[in-house]
Amino acid sequence: MEMKTYSAKPSEVVKKWVVIDADGVVLGRLASIVASRLRGKHKPTYTPHIDCGDNVVVINAEKVKLTGNKLADKKFYWHTGHPGGIKERTMGQILGGRYPERAIIKAVERMVPRGPLGRRQMSKLKVYAGPNHPHEAQQPEVLDIAALNPKNKRIASR
Repeated sequence: MEMKTYSAKPSEVVKKWVVIDADGVVLGRLASIVASRLRGKHKPTYTPHIDCGDNVVVINAEKVKLTGNKLADKKFYWHTGHPGGIKERTMGQILGGRYPERAIIKAVERMVPRGPLGRRQMSKLKVYAGPNHPHEAQQPEVLDIAALNPKNKRIASR
């Protein structure tokens, strides 16, 4: 009797909705868990070339934490295309700015494969700066990342 490798078909994939509260959670640890959920790597039916991940809703994105001096020291650069047009923003400016949810979106984006499948998986990520989200109708289940590992939550004393 020979064993066949299981390969999921798109019609067989069951997609759940998961809501994650980012309040006080370390950014990189949150992003790596979210990225693996979006890809479906937590499922035994994971198939690399098929989108078998869950829909992930992240709330309280503005309250995400970073370790060390990353708020001040971690810089992101871009160029406007004009001479001398290099600009930079620190992580603190992004989180304190108009779209703090971009910090999480970008961190997850860098952990998901670049390509058509990765882009489709990224479209299932919904990030909101505050505690409210418009996905109650999907009845998302709560995934408590802070409880998975004591290092995932940043304590104020440190």
